[in-house]
Amino acid sequence: MDNKTNKILKDILICIENIDNYLGENKIYSEYDSNFLLQDAVERNLITIGEAVNALLKKVPEIAISNARKIVDTRNKLTHGYDEIENVQIWNIIIKHLPVLKQEAEELILK
Repeated sequence: MDNKTNKILKDILICIENIDNYLGENKIYSEYDSNFLLQDAVERNLITIGEAVNALLKKVPEIAISNARKIVDTRNKLTHGYDEIENVQIWNIIIKHLPVLKQEAEELILK
């Protein structure tokens, strides 16, 4: 990977780390669901992740990131269709999809 691609991947990892730090080790949905400040912080980082994945797809269309298009689509919904996404959907992304993205980004940086 070239330096620009690695920088984008590192940006993704920083955003995932931010989200993990905001939520803490226990990751309790009810705490997320009742905390608007926390929701804003998480969503902001998800938007940045979506922007970064979009940049990667433009630069390296065949990049090995699962659900890359869905990540970009989520960014678009958060930005333009904010009223279409519910907290439980964001929570699903946090719990199920961010760990996969983290692993893929780390593996791509090592290449």
